[in-house]
Amino acid sequence: MKLNLANPIVFFDLETTGINIAKDRIVEISVLKVYPNGKEEQKTIRVNPGMHIPEEASAIHGIYDEDVKDAPMFKHIARELAHYIEGCDLGGYNSNRFDIPLLAEEFLRAEVDFDMSKRKFVDVQTIFHKMEQRTLSAAYHFYCDKCLEDAHTAAADTMATYEVLMAQLDRYGEKLENNIDFLSKFSTQNKNVDFAGFIIYDDKGVEVFNFGKNKGVPVEKVLKEQQGYYDWMIKSDFPLYTKKVLTKIKLRSSGLVKGV
Repeated sequence: MKLNLANPIVFFDLETTGINIAKDRIVEISVLKVYPNGKEEQKTIRVNPGMHIPEEASAIHGIYDEDVKDAPMFKHIARELAHYIEGCDLGGYNSNRFDIPLLAEEFLRAEVDFDMSKRKFVDVQTIFHKMEQRTLSAAYHFYCDKCLEDAHTAAADTMATYEVLMAQLDRYGEKLENNIDFLSKFSTQNKNVDFAGFIIYDDKGVEVFNFGKNKGVPVEKVLKEQQGYYDWMIKSDFPLYTKKVLTKIKLRSSGLVKGV
């Protein structure tokens, strides 16, 4: 089956120093760009994270400090990468909760203004979990009847994710529409305001906090009534993009800017 596309879509996978969106860094990124005419391009880039890769992370993806000591840092590839995926929708496996928020953080750290708010996101893991509840390796075996060789390498995981989505469309043709608008909505758990999901839209379209004592409470209400909450979040270990969104809401509520 050919994926029905209005725009190019980039499937991507990150190998990182860990799973903390605010602190950890990319050590490898693999992208598979699929065009509306079916053309495919794939590239994989090793990245020097500028920090030690913990042994527990290396044990999973097989990338050690020695492997990336001569690789470019993310800030040196950020503009080229942003240009390559400009105008593309994004797809991945667990990408809405991890890969996309972490990629957004890396772009912000590199001071590259890359707006991901207008594109569609297709999370193949969410589709899989709604249908079958499995891991990527199990999904690949279940849908494609193949064993995933070199699991936890960015290139293998990226290609497997793309193949699983194609097989999902074949298997669930009556339930899944072959267009990115539908797949993006279907594979989205919450309507996030920030990529990490600390702030979401409620059923009335109001931005509310999605964690802690203020979960479900409108952000503007909290910022107005709880003096110091904004400063606490800005100084704490929240992702940069979350802080950026929070600041825009604060400025908007004060009448200095419009929109988020």
